[in-house]
Amino acid sequence: MSRPPVTLRALAVARGDEPADLLITGGRVLSPVTREWITTDLAIADGVVAGWGRRDALETVDVAGAAVVAGFVDAHMHLESTKLWIDEFVKGALPCGTTAVACDPHEIANVCGLDGVAALAGAAERMPFTFGIAASSCVPASPFESAAAAFSAADVRYIIDEFRAIGVGEVMNYPAVINGDPTFREIIAAAGWRSVDGHAPGLRGPQLDAYLAAGVESDHEAFAPDEAHEKRQKGMWLFLRYGSACRDLVELLPTVLHHGTTRAALCTDDREPDQIRAIGHINHCIRLAVEAGLSDIDALVLASYNAADFHNFFHLGQLAPGYQADLVVFDKLEGYRPTAVYQRGRLVARDGKIIPGVVPPSPAPDFFRDRINMDHVPSAAELTIERPASGRAIAIGVTEGTVRTHRVDVDVDDPNIDLARIAVIERHKKTGRIGLGYVHSFGLERGAIASSVCHDAHNIMVVGSRDRSGPADMEVAVRRLAELGGGQVLVHDGRVLAEVPLPIAGLMSDQSLETVADQLVNMERVSHDFGIRIAAPFMLLSFLGLSVIPDLRITDHGLIDVNRWSAIPVGLE
Repeated sequence: MSRPPVTLRALAVARGDEPADLLITGGRVLSPVTREWITTDLAIADGVVAGWGRRDALETVDVAGAAVVAGFVDAHMHLESTKLWIDEFVKGALPCGTTAVACDPHEIANVCGLDGVAALAGAAERMPFTFGIAASSCVPASPFESAAAAFSAADVRYIIDEFRAIGVGEVMNYPAVINGDPTFREIIAAAGWRSVDGHAPGLRGPQLDAYLAAGVESDHEAFAPDEAHEKRQKGMWLFLRYGSACRDLVELLPTVLHHGTTRAALCTDDREPDQIRAIGHINHCIRLAVEAGLSDIDALVLASYNAADFHNFFHLGQLAPGYQADLVVFDKLEGYRPTAVYQRGRLVARDGKIIPGVVPPSPAPDFFRDRINMDHVPSAAELTIERPASGRAIAIGVTEGTVRTHRVDVDVDDPNIDLARIAVIERHKKTGRIGLGYVHSFGLERGAIASSVCHDAHNIMVVGSRDRSGPADMEVAVRRLAELGGGQVLVHDGRVLAEVPLPIAGLMSDQSLETVADQLVNMERVSHDFGIRIAAPFMLLSFLGLSVIPDLRITDHGLIDVNRWSAIPVGLE
């Protein structure tokens, strides 16, 4: 497959026979192929770059020496993790220079199935934005998670065919892939010539070899620089990530600094709206990379050309003749704050603000609502984990800046350790199933916090203090989530002190980016009063249920040892 041909009119503009719609003059245009800045004009017609150099034009814009680069492409993200419906996300991303994303909708798929993917894809088509939809490969992520839907290989093929998917979304069940599971062999084969995105936390040596040999091509979950470098040595694409909870971009950057930009790109994965508002999107990832020693050109190549290359966005990634006219203009590169952003040759943002009317309103369908389907709201007694007879237990240890966890053996009676209760409640099929455990180093000293965002099956996750009031506050928090139709809440002494309603599948808000960002900022501020000091605590909380990232997780099936790929008891002998 190749770039689609331009219109006959754009071809005439390329020849110089007709005037362009727009002529961008006076700019320094980046060529990612030759890695150089070229002083030239850009003639734009029918949404594409028709040619370089002076042309007649219906409109001329002089950018007076500004840098002009291709629109940024997020190599891997989940719309649902922004907590925004699609129109509000686009309003936030475009002013940052992001004009395209590779979007794996497995969050909405776990809750709403194929209908959810169809609704997201339909809304995406109306946006001044390129949404590359990946066919979610792991719904649910593993046998230890209870989702509302389950995708077969036939479902993956359907998404590829019906929604023109860019490939297969992150293949998270790496043990099944490594062991030659026939279903996953079929899912990977369904990609054909398209990309196969990976999810391989900690995989090295023969296990990594098997994962790659099975057909997976990329990873955004490397834990350490040497692991990231081994993956690139073996031909794997590496996506350098900076999201709200996972912030490993700078730590993993040395492999690019020392060995070049081949098979590397930038991604956000899971970035919340308060972070988009405060620091940006892919432009922020560029800024971090440059501050860590990468050249401006190399960082921009990671942000556009390489991501477009991996995902077969044949029409994106550079401003050569015939490519889509997604332009980002910088009066100065320092800080990477765009002066202007064009999508398909149309001005969509200026000086960090969206142009009014550019993004059409696109309300989420009503069937996304009322997705909290519990058998009942669990009582405080049901949310109280029984003290192990030995007084010792296995707790999930968390660390800020990474979603990897570690095992901590604790004395549950020791008042000097940072320990809290944690529970996961199945919320899709009214099974009444609850998984109970402990979490270490989360910081919660009193009260409870709860969320219906719990990767990837998105059952209800709730953490409560280990004193007597903890389970009662946990019950109140879960009850409030049910009333909201999903969201995130913080409770103390039976009172809800802060909340973020997420009525769209229990994952996304129906409010503006500004409103949701304000709610999140308030939530984090109030959480500090409860002893929590980690950044983006609700984002970190949501990953404690994702049973495909080592070392320990908790689901409605109980405590999961990901390395052993089995459920284990909480209590120690």
